[in-house]
Amino acid sequence: MVAAADAQNYAQKLGITHGMVIQELGWDDDTDDGLRAAVEEAIGSEMLDEDTDEVVDVVLLWWREGDGDLVDELLNVITPLADDGIVWVLTPKTGHSGHVDPAEIAESASPAGLTQTSSISLGDWSGSRLVQPKTPSKQR
Repeated sequence: MVAAADAQNYAQKLGITHGMVIQELGWDDDTDDGLRAAVEEAIGSEMLDEDTDEVVDVVLLWWREGDGDLVDELLNVITPLADDGIVWVLTPKTGHSGHVDPAEIAESASPAGLTQTSSISLGDWSGSRLVQPKTPSKQR
């Protein structure tokens, strides 16, 4: 469990601000409740689950080794994502149960039409930031 101040910094590190629509996927008993609470406090509401039909600004995907095919999951999570939306793949850090090699995340992003832009440390979890490449505006 993280201290409240650290958790608040997590929401900032994730670029999460008030009013954003956040979808959370892959929640389980091992997820960081402090991080989750910080995100919900930052946005001023609860995160949405997999059953939402809303367009979302950010997807927080808790992902562990053995959770399945990451490419398939990323293809699913981009469906409700806004054009400028962000997917954060949150994985246990090296040495923790369920650790996922960062190379696997980078390799899985491309077939799903995503690009990894950065990685951050979030206590016992690591966050990999994935975005949809900007498409040049079409000339008329």
